[in-house]
This record gives sequence, structure tokens and C-alpha cells, in this order.
Amino acid sequence: MSEPVEAWQPSARETERRAVRRSLRRRALLVSTAATVAFFAVVVLGTITSPGWHTVKATFFNGGDAKAAFPSIWHAFWTYNVKLFLIGEVLILVLALAVALVRQSRAPVLLPLRIVAVIYTDLFRGIPTILLVFMLAFGIPALNLQGLTNSLFFWGLVALVLSYGAYVAEVIRAGIESIHPSQIASADALGLSRLQAMRYVVVPQGIRRVIPPLLNDFISLQKDTALVGAAGLFDALFAAQDYANYHFNFTPYTVVALYFIVLTIPLARFTDHLQHRAMERERLGAR
Repeated sequence: MSEPVEAWQPSARETERRAVRRSLRRRALLVSTAATVAFFAVVVLGTITSPGWHTVKATFFNGGDAKAAFPSIWHAFWTYNVKLFLIGEVLILVLALAVALVRQSRAPVLLPLRIVAVIYTDLFRGIPTILLVFMLAFGIPALNLQGLTNSLFFWGLVALVLSYGAYVAEVIRAGIESIHPSQIASADALGLSRLQAMRYVVVPQGIRRVIPPLLNDFISLQKDTALVGAAGLFDALFAAQDYANYHFNFTPYTVVALYFIVLTIPLARFTDHLQHRAMERERLGAR
């Protein structure tokens, strides 16, 4: 009859090492916490003890003005900025994917489209987004073309889609080009056509690789929806500007900034999570 196996117990040296590691972790945590608290304490004290703090507080952090401006800013933010972001994100993905696939195509018949795609990406990446908003929001309605709307929301949306579509198209194209040629060769060996290889093999892998950069672009898109306010659309920024001009107080700008921060931070943290997960996958795959 076999003897019972005794449970493993760490040696005295291993126990000592673990105790030292725990001590070092506690020390590092205490040092980092103390440094963080000291840093922010200095920043806060330096701000509130500065000579002009009372003026800044009354101008940018007035509770009464924030409460009064909140309803109109929230309505404009939800009605225009959030809708611009949600609709624009879908349209940008569709446009960018189409442009990236056209640029990757090698079919002779698609040469004119490839030339148009190259011109599009070069042109709209070179034009500042706010200038594009002005050109479309004011220029197209001035043409008095039949059948075209004069809606500032529509042309602001078109400007954002055209501008960001050029950037996102290059991100997607970079992701597609990062896929090793052996993937296409393997698809050919399996009898897949070039179109099928792109659809089922190359594009899914390429999109997966560039998801973090795409999310960073959409974070920028969410902030740049405020640019349409410069063309006269009553978005959140325009609502804040209207209140500030009437009441001579800039607190509504702080309210708008908080709206954008509340939406941006979760998306930014989600982007960091995806980047960390992708790095972990690569690290585990390299073993």
C-alpha cells in the first residue's frame, strides 16, 4: 500500500523571499500613494491660493450659471453632438473600408477608382476639418442646387464623414497590408478567389489589428463634433457660447467640457484595455 503524499510546503528560503516581495510591494504602494497625494495637493493649493482664483472661480466654475445653462446644453449635446457621432461613426467605417479595399485592389478595371481613392485620401487629409465644415455648410447651400438640403446638420455630418473617412481609410489599409502574404497564398491554395480571400481571411484579421487606432480616431471624432457649432448649428458648444455671450460668464464652457470628458474617458479606457489585450496575445503567441 502506497504511502500518502504529503502536501508541498515552501522552504524557509522561499518563505523569506515571499515576505521580502510583499514588503517591497507595500513600500512601493505607500511611496506611490504619498507621491500622488502630495502632487495633487500642491496643484490644488497652488491653484486656490493664486491671486486670480476668485475671478476664475466666478467666471468658469459658477454653480448658478452651470445649473441655469445645463438644460439647453444637454438638449443640444444629445440632439446634435451625440447623433453626429453615432451616425458619423457608421458612415465613416463604411466609406473608409470601401476606400481601403479599392486602394488594395489590383483589378485593371478599378484603376479609375483607385486614382479617385488616392486623390480623396490625400485631399481630405490635407484640409482642416473646421475649414471643410465651413466650405460645405456655407458653400453647398449657396449654390442653390435643386434637390439638395440646406440643413447645417446634414452638411456638418458630411464634412466630418469625408474628413475622418480619409484618416480611417488609411488606418484600415495599414491593417490590411500588415497581414503576411502567406495568408493570401494559403487562401489561393484552398481555392478561394482574390475577393473571397480578402473577405474571409485578410480583412477580418486586418480590422482586428487596427481596432485600438480606430477607437482613438472615434474619440477624436466625438470631440470634433463641436466644430459644427462654428457653422451656426445649435450644438452644445454653440449653446454654451450663446449663454456666455448673454450672461458674460464662461461656466457653460466648463459644462460642455465635462460632457465630452464623461463620454471620452470610458472609450479611452476601453481602447487601453484592447491594446493591453492585444499585447498580451502577441506576447503569449511569441512563446
